[in-house]
Amino acid sequence: MKINHSIIVMLIATSWILSGPAGADGIIIVAPPQDVPSVGLNDALTIKYHRVDVTVEDQIATTRVDQVFVNDNFWAAEGTYIFPLPEEAAVSDFVMWVDGQPVRGEILEADQARNFYNDIVRQLRDPALLEYVDRKTLKASVFPIPPGGERRIELEYSQVLPLESGVVHYVYPLSTEKYSAQPLEEVTIKVEVESLVPIKAVYSPSHQVSIDRKDDFHAFLGMEQNDVLPDKDFEFYYTVTQEKVGLNLLSFKGTDEDGFFLLLAAPNVEVNPEEVVAKDLILVVDTSGSMDGEKLVQAKDAANYVLENLNYEDRFNVIAFDTVTETFSKELEPAKNKDRGTNFVGDFEARGSTDINRALLEALSIVQPRRPTTLIFLTDGLATEGVTDTSSILQNVNDATPDNVRLFCFGVGYDVDTDLLDQLSLDNRGSSTYVLPGQRIDEEVSAFYSKISTPILSDIELNFGDITVDRLYPVKTPDLFAGEQLLLVGRYEKGGNSTITLSGTMNDQKESFVYSDNYFQKMGGEEFVPRLWATRAIGHYLTQIRLYGEDQEWVDDVIDLSIRFGIITPYTSFLIDEGDVSTSEGREEIADRVKANIATDADEPSYGADAVTKAAYQGSMLQAATPASGYILPTNVYVSGTSSAYSGGYVNTGEVDKEDKSAEDAVKNVGIKTFFLRNGTWIDSAFDRTTAKPLEVIFLSEEYFDLMSSHPELGDYFALGELVIVIYDGTAYEVVAESKSTQF
Repeated sequence: MKINHSIIVMLIATSWILSGPAGADGIIIVAPPQDVPSVGLNDALTIKYHRVDVTVEDQIATTRVDQVFVNDNFWAAEGTYIFPLPEEAAVSDFVMWVDGQPVRGEILEADQARNFYNDIVRQLRDPALLEYVDRKTLKASVFPIPPGGERRIELEYSQVLPLESGVVHYVYPLSTEKYSAQPLEEVTIKVEVESLVPIKAVYSPSHQVSIDRKDDFHAFLGMEQNDVLPDKDFEFYYTVTQEKVGLNLLSFKGTDEDGFFLLLAAPNVEVNPEEVVAKDLILVVDTSGSMDGEKLVQAKDAANYVLENLNYEDRFNVIAFDTVTETFSKELEPAKNKDRGTNFVGDFEARGSTDINRALLEALSIVQPRRPTTLIFLTDGLATEGVTDTSSILQNVNDATPDNVRLFCFGVGYDVDTDLLDQLSLDNRGSSTYVLPGQRIDEEVSAFYSKISTPILSDIELNFGDITVDRLYPVKTPDLFAGEQLLLVGRYEKGGNSTITLSGTMNDQKESFVYSDNYFQKMGGEEFVPRLWATRAIGHYLTQIRLYGEDQEWVDDVIDLSIRFGIITPYTSFLIDEGDVSTSEGREEIADRVKANIATDADEPSYGADAVTKAAYQGSMLQAATPASGYILPTNVYVSGTSSAYSGGYVNTGEVDKEDKSAEDAVKNVGIKTFFLRNGTWIDSAFDRTTAKPLEVIFLSEEYFDLMSSHPELGDYFALGELVIVIYDGTAYEVVAESKSTQF
């Protein structure tokens, strides 16, 4: 088949990669008939469905891909299907169905594949395929697909996944952004993991996934999306160990800077009764007049769910509050009396005003020292009775709160004091969840409580041995719960092996777990970790600014992290199409703009729709399990259920709004690097044009391909477009259309 300038490139299949973020997607190259006008690269066939089933048995992964793509064009399409294979993968089956007959493929070795890709790029004058350079490739002919016709592809391959320091890693390239003109109608990924060694943490840094654990030796993951245009690879990790509590590290370190790490800690799914920490639970429920109707019905259902799921050794109490407070019992009751508690909840009536201060102080007066206490506070309004000043309520509550209390707030609707709820949660190792109008209170509370119902270890402390760490998020380490996992990110100085000690309290007894041979990378590592750390750091700084006011150091950190990692917040949204990020003067101008935006927001109230969505997205960043990328919007975000620090299935609101694609068009993340589009050139955020003069490389010249041949890693960056400036191995390279001085 002859490839010409009117080639269409389309992503239609996927593969597993063991390491590194580079994609290895199946694509179809289609040549339209000669009488068809020139077609752009982003005009593609439609994917009817994209289904992936994966089984992992003791580190042997078998991947089955089933896709159907449709030719919606008015002309018959034919061409070549190529699938850049993951290293060491063994293809066991590949079938393309044509008129009921299977078509088989052939394997191109790396050198053959490289020449094949280079030829395509030369003729297309588009570098998008360079990310596939240096990979062996599966190739097959695509027979003519009539207008409206379909082609089905089935692919199966297997590979042994290495176990490194107790961690197994999967990557499924799902990035179709460059090649698909239309959203995929259906994307489904199902994964079943079976292990002879107990599985502890199961974690996806890329997508919100459902995780089902029936026991310690099996894990099921699922992701289903409709009408989407995937722009990032699907990946997950799982850890294995015989230890009662597993602890594992993922880290990354660049040149001449501190490293980044993610710590995963998870206990067994199946816990012996003697290992369950007996806790006290106090429910404080707003029953003021504004809760009348469906909100109160759902609040009752939520309270009943919590009471029904108390552990045998737990104790509880319930407080309803409006203008006055009504307490179920004068003291904490044993779990066996939960039926009486549900009867008390059933008598809730909505009336009166909202005395938050009195309700919380009465709840805290019931707390007994030493025993872990969970206080769940649910309200839909501002304090309108008694003490109504936010700072006074905070001071009163903090003075009355023992160290053994964990306070979790649920704000229902828009008329809640976000500053009050967030500060209460942050001060007491809890979290805030915001439930928007139309969303169910009972579902959010029950989902939250199912995660924290069985505490295993409280008052957790970590000792990192010989490794010096700092800038940890969350700042206060939360407790550890059965079947859940702790995600902690931070920075470290020098890499190397270290012994980490995790200690805490289990049923009034001090417990310690020692983990030797934890390796902090000295160079390289898991490239998503720095951006995950930056996401949480920005969330921390924005929350601090909102609660405590502008601080120059916090503002500078928000700016620096936004530029370096391409995490564009509302305060730095102008970076999408403005701001010279490549000079110190430009960054000073950006800082002035950010400070002006923050100063304006400081005058806004802490309640209302804007305040709630702002608090929710900042909270989601602060506790994020997935790295944010692109433009994080403060509005139109799903916020309920997003503030749990424990599940690892965190909802990431750092996605570009479907109606505002400017961030996608102006900011790109490639590996650990961020690029900004300025005057048609993709510029590495690490490039400083005041101190560095880039080495020019003419696009599609022999020098261009020679450079790609000697440094295939550059393919990921050059794939951005015809004009690129990138810092690689200490040298600045600028890809130019012709040899001339750089113009900005």
